[in-house]
Amino acid sequence: MSIQPFINGSSATSNPAGNGSISTDYQQWVCTTCGYNMIDEMPDVCPFCGATHDHFVAWDEAERTYRVTPYRVNEYVTQLLSVPRLGFEHAAYRIETKEGAVWIDCPSAFNRDLEPIEAIYFTHKDFMGASNQYRELWGAKVHLHALDAKIPIAKPFPVDRPFDSDFTERGIEAFHIGGHSPGFTLYIYRKVLFICDYAFPPGSQMRLNPFGPQQETRDQAARILEVISGRTLETVCGYNFITEFESWREDFKHLLTV
Repeated sequence: MSIQPFINGSSATSNPAGNGSISTDYQQWVCTTCGYNMIDEMPDVCPFCGATHDHFVAWDEAERTYRVTPYRVNEYVTQLLSVPRLGFEHAAYRIETKEGAVWIDCPSAFNRDLEPIEAIYFTHKDFMGASNQYRELWGAKVHLHALDAKIPIAKPFPVDRPFDSDFTERGIEAFHIGGHSPGFTLYIYRKVLFICDYAFPPGSQMRLNPFGPQQETRDQAARILEVISGRTLETVCGYNFITEFESWREDFKHLLTV
């Protein structure tokens, strides 16, 4: 794993240890259409989904309204979603590793009473959620591929460990795919594949993510097949779904032939 210096965020010199508290003297807005977090001044439209500012709420109002709720996937993975649903918010996943708990992607709502984690591993820059706040609260180390960390939509979010290659950490395997976004990364932990939104929904209607460079997304899908080839996985965790691995793999293979 190649680790580069911290490069993102307005507090680039900070390295919070995490003391169980969070400053309240800054502005942060949450889009109730998509769950995207906007740091500092309120923009006229959401940079992610284009919703107008009348669909935004302040982060502390979002904390009072939306509860990040766990749903058990297996004995070591839990899905996290807001209740009520925060627009078409993505899911995040908590993994209990032998070296401590981590997240794959980050919830959109900030809830300070969640069980702490030690690190956040991002699939790509679209699902940064409230990671800046959880980082401040717990000192969680944020991992995002360097190619995505350079994209304007990601720059307001602190990234402690921008990586530029595949790596294994805490038993979690990270594989750079690219395609949907330059730094798109999938993760595998034990019997679970974390694919996020590269292709969805599971089943016969599966399609590649239509947002982003379509040809690159299709071309790099072959890398996904290469990574999962020969593996005895059981579960696929996506941005809004959990499904059985074997049927998902067959549908994914078929998708690339049409």
